[in-house]
Order: sequence, then C-alpha cells, then structure tokens
Amino acid sequence: MRAVALLVALVFTLTGCTIGAPSEPTLGADGKPLPRLYPIKERDVGKIQLRMLDSVNALRGATGAQKLEMDAQLIAAAATHARDMAFQNRPWHFGSDGSSPIERIARAGYTGTLIGETLSETYETELETLAAWMDEPGPRAVITDPAATDMGFSWLQEANGKIWWVLVLGQAAEPTLVAEAE
Repeated sequence: MRAVALLVALVFTLTGCTIGAPSEPTLGADGKPLPRLYPIKERDVGKIQLRMLDSVNALRGATGAQKLEMDAQLIAAAATHARDMAFQNRPWHFGSDGSSPIERIARAGYTGTLIGETLSETYETELETLAAWMDEPGPRAVITDPAATDMGFSWLQEANGKIWWVLVLGQAAEPTLVAEAE
C-alpha cells in the first residue's frame, strides 16, 4: 500500500512539473510547425471577407491596379465551388458536374468577364493563404490583374478544421445604353 501511495505521489509530482511549462510546437517533417486549428465562426464571415478585400486592394494598390469591389454573385460562385471542392476532396478549378469557373459565375448571375480564380486547401488563415498565393506567379497574376473590378471570396471549413478557400475576380460588364423610343 505504501509503495502504491509513493508511486501515485511521484506521478502527481512529475505531472505538476509539466503543467504551465511552455510547450514547444510540434514540428512536421519539413521542420515547420504543424498547422493549428483556425476556427471560423458564422459571425466572423463579414470580417474575414472585408479583411481579404482590404488586403487584396492593398496589394493591388502597390502595383498601381484599381481597387476591387466585393460582388455578391462572385461570392456565391466562390461559396458554391468551395463546397464542391470539399465534396470532391481536391482543390481544382472544375466542378463535380464538369463546370468551369466561367460557367459558375454565369450561373450565379454575374454578367461580367472572369479574370481568374485562385484556390487553396489548407489549415491556414485567409491572410496566410493570400501570402501563399502571392508567392505563386499564376495566382499573383490573377490577384494583381489591372482589368479586375470585382471580387468574390468564400470558403468551406470542414469539422476537422481544413479550409477550402476560393477567390474569384471579374471585370464588370459595360453598362448597356438603352435607346429611348421616340
């Protein structure tokens, strides 16, 4: 009985030594910290979209490109594709029905021209994802394209924390003039 009590006391003592001690991040095979969960709450949707819009506009401003406006139809197209990528379990530009980004923005009611679409499957925040996109020539060219006028940005977060990010840029259609009947 005395040995059991001594063993229990020793376990509690050793456990107490680790409580409150700073824990080292768990590193992956590449030597970088493993991803941490970035939980997105429904109340944060607007904040995240505006933070991304502001960040994209700051990057575009540095290149001399005009600021973008958030577009509801492009947001809808981005949200639809984020859900579909999660369903397919792969980040790519074609929908499970074979749809292209051009078809998806048209289905969402956008009447302008597609400039481009950038995608990501990650555990990173929206700003970390934007930084990764800017490190790649293709996504960077889409984000800084001077012809772009509108932006849609959305995502789907799975229960395990994985996030499927979609950014869609478009160029607004020229307004059509309606001739007045005489």
